[in-house]
Amino acid sequence: MDSFELNKILGAVLGTCLVLLTLNIAASAIFAPVKPAKPGYDIAVVEHVAEDKAGPKEPSQPIEVLLATSSAEKGESAAKKCGACHTFTKGGPNRVGPNLWGIVNRTRASEAGFNYSAAMKGKAGSWSFQDLNTYLLNPKAFVPGTNMSFAGITRDSERADVINYLHTLADSPAPLPKAAAK
Repeated sequence: MDSFELNKILGAVLGTCLVLLTLNIAASAIFAPVKPAKPGYDIAVVEHVAEDKAGPKEPSQPIEVLLATSSAEKGESAAKKCGACHTFTKGGPNRVGPNLWGIVNRTRASEAGFNYSAAMKGKAGSWSFQDLNTYLLNPKAFVPGTNMSFAGITRDSERADVINYLHTLADSPAPLPKAAAK
């Protein structure tokens, strides 16, 4: 093969590369993707809160009766699922959810340094035993619009154990309701 044939082959390869490069630049200019300011995907989720017209579902038994047979030790074990979002130590940091030290009888949305949802800030009052019971049964029904994505604890005995454990997390724990005293 002489040099003229080799030059034609190399010229064809070079010409093809230049044409592809030109097409690539032209296509990038025509079909430029929109780059988001924050990387990731927007996922639109419609929230459906199944709630009767009567309001949030009430627990099947009063909290006083449930606490009478509850165990703080079992509650500590059951509260481990809460540990993914909350801390339980005095002066502990806030995570996705606020620190739960001293939660019983604490004013709602009052943990320093935690950014509560508008719905939680708008719910006045303190966390009584009954309020904790209703909230842990179904957080979105008790405080519609809350950021807490936890589905709730449906078993009455497990919920009472967790509340009994939470009440022990204080310098001077609040006394259990009278019907629960042994």
